[in-house]
Amino acid sequence: MYLGIDIGTASSKGVLVTRDGLIVARAERAHSVSTPRPGWVEHDAEAVWWAEFRAIAAELSAVFAELGTEPLAGLAVSGIGPCLLPADASGTPLRPAILYGVDTRATTEIAELTAELGAGAILARCGSPLSSQAVGPKLRWLARHEPEVAAEMRMLLMASSFLVHRLTGRYVLDHHSASQCTPMYDLRAQDWSEWAQAVAPGLPLPELAWPTEIVGHVTEKAAAATGLPVGLPVAAGAIDAWAEAESVGVRAPGEAMVMYGTTMFLVQVLTDPRPHPGLWGTCGLRPDTYTLAAGMATSGAVTDWLRGLVGGDYGDLVVEADRVPPGSTGLLVLPYFAGERTPLFDPDARGILAGLTLAHGRAHLYRAVLEGIAYGVRHNLEAMTEAGGRARRLVAVGGGTKGGLWTRIVSDVTGLPQEIPAETMGAALGDAMLAAAADGVDTSGWNPVIATVEPDPGRGADYDEFYRRYRELYRDTVDIAHFLAARQHRDAP
Repeated sequence: MYLGIDIGTASSKGVLVTRDGLIVARAERAHSVSTPRPGWVEHDAEAVWWAEFRAIAAELSAVFAELGTEPLAGLAVSGIGPCLLPADASGTPLRPAILYGVDTRATTEIAELTAELGAGAILARCGSPLSSQAVGPKLRWLARHEPEVAAEMRMLLMASSFLVHRLTGRYVLDHHSASQCTPMYDLRAQDWSEWAQAVAPGLPLPELAWPTEIVGHVTEKAAAATGLPVGLPVAAGAIDAWAEAESVGVRAPGEAMVMYGTTMFLVQVLTDPRPHPGLWGTCGLRPDTYTLAAGMATSGAVTDWLRGLVGGDYGDLVVEADRVPPGSTGLLVLPYFAGERTPLFDPDARGILAGLTLAHGRAHLYRAVLEGIAYGVRHNLEAMTEAGGRARRLVAVGGGTKGGLWTRIVSDVTGLPQEIPAETMGAALGDAMLAAAADGVDTSGWNPVIATVEPDPGRGADYDEFYRRYRELYRDTVDIAHFLAARQHRDAP
């Protein structure tokens, strides 16, 4: 059997899986992020990452012990990323972890490093422009604003590598995660570059490994803390969205995943780097593979926000919104409630609801939010096509696939079918697959497709006009949005 455990934005999940891909046990723990200031998004690595990993590992280990039928042969972990968790030489966190692109504190440092190294040179060498997703500017922010932490820092950790270190004592980071430490990693050389020292002089960098490589074994101390067996092989793991792509079999060039979660995320597999100024180019999960990735700053986070305002449960909202015609009776939403990541890279973009009248109710608002997010998905897919990475297969995963309405809207807006797999557990299942792959197991049949969402050409033609207006609405209101964002920053407590 194989264990997979993932640390997500809002929850941690784990699965225990047989060699044939049967999930025999699941575990989950919910948590929240900390937002101590506008634009700051953090996790306490001890209270969230390690505590929840220990709880899930203990729960699943107990199930394994009761079954007692097959040996426990491997573990892989994934987590939100790219993150910055500064730690001392023993791996003890020095401050809360600074999260991925939703944390926008390092805008000044992004501009500085871009000017110093050159935007074109960064894109060509690293595969991605500098943005709030990049680790490099956040390291410089740390040195500038928390110099005492930077001075004591001896390890650059992310959620997965923090757990790997706790379990095995190894200071190692997978190549994929390292490729998101822009501008510190050379994408074509697949190694750290000399720019790493320009960004964080003197910082010891982790050893690099591929996500399916065994990088260590569970120590006696870690076994006592988690209930895992001493000597259990531990794979390097990866960032959660890429583990999620693994879980639905998105591995071959031309295949792409759309992840419906707190944020919307897209990953497409390539044979070679295809840099695009509005996307992230990264290493894949295996040698000689690359990916294009896109991420919206919000998706499920906006539906949660709206449900909190209007009341009711998701089931009722979906039923009501399904009765509203495409276009939500003349409503248009920009879903930039936390700025926007790709392809705008605009942390000061803001959400807009346009066209409101007294005749609109919560059903119209809910559908308009789903449609606005779908327009964002289309915007990102078009950027991938511009880069030369047009998707020939699209697989949907995540909690937002339930109910059917959201996936139908996305297919109608994009004109693309989406395959729905049997299991939408996501990254934790992908982690178990990585652990199994490290043990030489073929996991290609673990999670078969059970349904396909086909686009409705009639609705697609209607949505084309709304999409054009969606693109115009951002362009025509961006100055107002930036003015309002500046006031929000100024007036925040």
